Amino acid sequence: MEQAVVIIGAGLGGLTLARVLHVHGIRSVVYEAEPGAESRTQGGQLDIHDHSGQPALAAAGLTEAFRSIIHEGAEATRVLDRTGAVLLDLPDDGQRRRPEVLRGDLRRLLLDSLPDGTVRWGKKLARASGLGDGRHEVEFADGSTTIAGLLVGADGAWSRVRPLLSDALPRYAGATFIETYLHDVDNRHPRTAAAVGGGAMFAPAPGKAIFVHREAGDVLHAYVELKRPEDWFAAIDFSDPSAKAIVAAEFDGWAPVLTALITDSDTPPVPRMVHTLPIGHRWRRVPGVTLLGDAAHLMPPSGEGANLAMLEGAELADALVRHSGDVEAALAAYEEPMFSRAALEAVDAHRMLDLCLGDDAPAGFLAMMGSVSEPDRQPS
Repeated sequence: MEQAVVIIGAGLGGLTLARVLHVHGIRSVVYEAEPGAESRTQGGQLDIHDHSGQPALAAAGLTEAFRSIIHEGAEATRVLDRTGAVLLDLPDDGQRRRPEVLRGDLRRLLLDSLPDGTVRWGKKLARASGLGDGRHEVEFADGSTTIAGLLVGADGAWSRVRPLLSDALPRYAGATFIETYLHDVDNRHPRTAAAVGGGAMFAPAPGKAIFVHREAGDVLHAYVELKRPEDWFAAIDFSDPSAKAIVAAEFDGWAPVLTALITDSDTPPVPRMVHTLPIGHRWRRVPGVTLLGDAAHLMPPSGEGANLAMLEGAELADALVRHSGDVEAALAAYEEPMFSRAALEAVDAHRMLDLCLGDDAPAGFLAMMGSVSEPDRQPS
């Protein structure tokens, strides 16, 4: 069976593309490896930017619905030093320039906006191959196949669509973010909750940092950042209770209100290795296939990744509408500005990682934060 538009990956970018196409009366099918919408936690809180994520949601006709899932007060930002002293405190001014939402809530909003059957679950891409004339055969791990008139890889860092366009592979960026959670924090961890405040908190230092979001339901969702080689993390069994102590030892001498985010985690610590594609990653135009989001330009976490993916989904849909009947013209119109913008954002993302973990942290990070009137580049 041939499908006009086949999207691989039901993340925020792929779903935004499907939704904006639907708004314009264009049918697409999204194939997702996960068995269902609730099969795993979708990650933490995102700040949705007024120059990218918010316009994408407007193009999707979802602005009002989006406003209903905003976490009020979460735009506040605080920077602490290793002793817990407050170095910078930016309150939430209520302007909603970059409102915060849970990634899972936003994904559910997009899923609910699509016609039944748009997303096909449990469809892990095994291979894709060109058939000529811009058409591709797509084969899934369960043995089923489809033919794509247009194939879009929205399948993340380890994209299986990318090899059709590029031989670039993600490389370890030298840092890993270890994810932890504290629940019922106002009752069980009041001092740590007070130190974090109502929004985001950063505690950067050379080679290590702690970044926290307060999420709805009295939850502190932390990323403990360490600049260490891959084999250092490979030697740790993160399913063993001893893992917390090993990670906490790297923060010896830090204030207990900060190290509690490691030692008192209500969940096992989960390492998230930071991988990146080369800055300026691009490819020559290949008929009938393109990429968006991390599949196209994987970069360090900087708050831009999800926003870029959504914007690209909306822009690709717009290009297909404007160049109706000429897929190649649409892809060319979509890709060139995407390449340029992504290259600039990747430079900023690498700079942000260095500001958090570089030798002059927290001074460089504070200088960056102090140069703007709001937290313009929050890792999310």
